[in-house]
Amino acid sequence: MSFRRRIALAAAAAVAIAVVLASLLVYVLTANQLHGQVDNQLRSRARETRRLQRLFAVGALKIGPNGAASIVVSAPSAFAIAAKESESDIPGKVHEKGAGRRGRATSESDLGDEESRRPGSLFGKLPPNPDEARGYQQVVDSNGKVLARSAPSVTIPVDPRTALLAERGGAPFFRDATVRGVHMRVLAEPFGRNRAAELALPLTETDSLLGRLRLLLVLIVVGGIALAALLGRIVAGAAMQPLKRLTQTTEHVTRTQDLSGRIEQAGEDEIGRLATSFNAMLDALGRSMSALDESVSSQRQLVADASHELRTPVTSVRTNIELLQQLGPQMDAEEHRRLLDDVVGQLEDLTVLINDLIDLARGEDPADDVEDVRLDALVEEVVQKARVRAGASLEMDLEPAVVSGVPARLERAVSNLIDNAVKYSPAGSPVEIRLHGKELTVRDHGPGIADEDLPHIFDRFYRGADARKRPGSGLGLAIVRQVAAQLGGAISAEPAPGGGTLVRLRLPGLEAVRPETGDDSAAARKPAGVRP
Repeated sequence: MSFRRRIALAAAAAVAIAVVLASLLVYVLTANQLHGQVDNQLRSRARETRRLQRLFAVGALKIGPNGAASIVVSAPSAFAIAAKESESDIPGKVHEKGAGRRGRATSESDLGDEESRRPGSLFGKLPPNPDEARGYQQVVDSNGKVLARSAPSVTIPVDPRTALLAERGGAPFFRDATVRGVHMRVLAEPFGRNRAAELALPLTETDSLLGRLRLLLVLIVVGGIALAALLGRIVAGAAMQPLKRLTQTTEHVTRTQDLSGRIEQAGEDEIGRLATSFNAMLDALGRSMSALDESVSSQRQLVADASHELRTPVTSVRTNIELLQQLGPQMDAEEHRRLLDDVVGQLEDLTVLINDLIDLARGEDPADDVEDVRLDALVEEVVQKARVRAGASLEMDLEPAVVSGVPARLERAVSNLIDNAVKYSPAGSPVEIRLHGKELTVRDHGPGIADEDLPHIFDRFYRGADARKRPGSGLGLAIVRQVAAQLGGAISAEPAPGGGTLVRLRLPGLEAVRPETGDDSAAARKPAGVRP
């Protein structure tokens, strides 16, 4: 099942449940209201019945054998007393809330309505008030025998509770009964000693009204469910539009590998945030693809440049070895030695080039190789080696500082900077090396770098016009830039005041430390991982 259909079904189900519950609530409240009105009419009629009960109690009224009532002439005063006592119960003066005048049921004539008005009937003396319906009444004893009734042809069923009420008395109660196929509401209450009165009203009109209400509510429920299904489909379609656009964009990216497509953000809801996240993912993926393309292009260029650079020394070494192989016995000792020295020198250059290529081809340094390095001690050791190797004049001004990195890589970068400065410094001129704050600077007093070469001196295999006459592969400064980038720093070169070149290596992670006390020798300050 599709997600759109599930949303439509969920929305339709929610609306359908709400419609059904509302319909049930309306039906229950209406039924309670209608039945409450019938109960109020029965209570009002019961007050007149209690007036007759008082007349019986004082002997002013008697029930004959056929259920007819007669006034006892010898007790006129008692009758007057009973009538006076019952003035407060006249229904025209007391109205229960919710009770209103209602017409009699259409089926009442079928149950003996005319007989209920016969002269002499006990209940014929109780004409209905404006807020009452006549209904049917009867008096029964504790054995369930009917003593009097308003309609001789209509007998209200006597249940055990009514007989018990006549025998023991108690509180009045309501019940439902069926009389000759007609549904009635019955009120039973005590009627003197060993007697009970039952008052009934037909529920024909009420049941008919409730039946029509049930049919109307069923139609409303069915129509509501149908409307809910339609609205659910419409709502699901509207809700699915952003997801549809997201799906189309995803399919387009999968099919064409085009990362330029974006989803229009509509609102700040969950779908809007999803669109924003998807666009951010496309941006990140685009950057990753660009970086990957750049990396692949850079690797291809590195391989091409390396092939070109390796071709010359390899060819030279091969040529010299072939000469030694062919003409070795015919050469004098001096020429033989010179040719061998040339081969050895070319092999050394080839070894340096291969090592530089290996360093450049390395990615990020493994986390296990990173450690805190005393950069001032490392620079001092590199300077000492350069003095021995080149015999150059090197001046140092170093502040104690620590940086996190791979010692061997840091040593290689610093060595390349110093060797490059020594290579371009005139004989006898000093190379100044300073370590202050977060920056290592190396300044030479050579001819400087041409303006057109200055932006490219840190590129791989780049060699200016003057540099091509000197030994080297053009990878030394490229390695320095790679190490600086791995440490989050940067490398730059600029003309130095008074001539020469000033190279700046900036390392944000460089932290100054207090000078060590006691043994202040280079060995004591030598960083881990750096060989003497």
